[in-house]
Amino acid sequence: MSGKTGKVIAVCISEKKGTQKTEVPSIKLIPDWGIENDAHAGNWHRQVSLLALEKIEDFRSRGADVEYGAFGENIIAEGFDLRSLPVGTRFRIGDALLELTQIGKECHTHCAIYHQVGDCIMPREGVFTVVIEGGEVKAGDTIELIEADPDRPFTAAWITLSDKGAAGEREDKSGPLIGEMLGEAGYNVVEGLLIPDEPEMLKQQLMRLSDQRQVNVIFTTGGTGFSQRDRTPEATIEVCDRMTPGIAEAIRAYSMTKTPKAMLSRAAAGMRKQTLIINLPGSPKAVRECLEFLMGPLEHGLEIMLGRDGECAR
Repeated sequence: MSGKTGKVIAVCISEKKGTQKTEVPSIKLIPDWGIENDAHAGNWHRQVSLLALEKIEDFRSRGADVEYGAFGENIIAEGFDLRSLPVGTRFRIGDALLELTQIGKECHTHCAIYHQVGDCIMPREGVFTVVIEGGEVKAGDTIELIEADPDRPFTAAWITLSDKGAAGEREDKSGPLIGEMLGEAGYNVVEGLLIPDEPEMLKQQLMRLSDQRQVNVIFTTGGTGFSQRDRTPEATIEVCDRMTPGIAEAIRAYSMTKTPKAMLSRAAAGMRKQTLIINLPGSPKAVRECLEFLMGPLEHGLEIMLGRDGECAR
């Protein structure tokens, strides 16, 4: 569904990341890449950034003298509350078509504007897109908002927890297997990560994938046993709004038919907003068995969570 329109106020580019962008007469959008001659172009999910004019004006009203592009934004748009839009929303600007992939961002090293005035609104208010169809964009162009397709494939991500894997001492076979199986089942796998058994790092990634990327389901693998470094369930529980104990219990019960050692699993599952997070075992064999077991009920659960289907009881 479409119909709501806004306007491009300015377009900006920069040749280096972390620097203010400079306003230019027009930009050329390249499919699956981003903006020609812009530092953030590439084969990733943050090719083109947008920031609402209203947020810039509000920042200026506090006494800050900032130009367009100061926050690292590529397109200044008028007429939309960009941060409130769901991932999957599309923007038609002439021949160009952008798809929203992330809301806000993490700020690890503060940008130039932060060092100048002590604040930056881009991590809070900016949104990021990929280029679906290319074209030229310039100030004054009309932006047509196209609502996210409610029937689009579920999005998924996987995270492997392994000290040895993250150190390059062991090949990660479980995470890529999750991605492969989900892809074959029709899921859009948007990210896969290999990180050490650090609960704070896991929590940060789970929150980023849930809140900013709005991934529908995240699978973790590893870190669910009795080792002192196994903290995946604790990190999962801390970030979830609601737990889904039936999933973890069902996985354990099914796994017990394969090996009695399954009783030693401390895996958890739960929801953060509209993202389902499920802990899987660490071995590729167990990952395959558990995912095959989960696939049928999982799709129904996601449909209910996202409001695409009714409740189980009829």
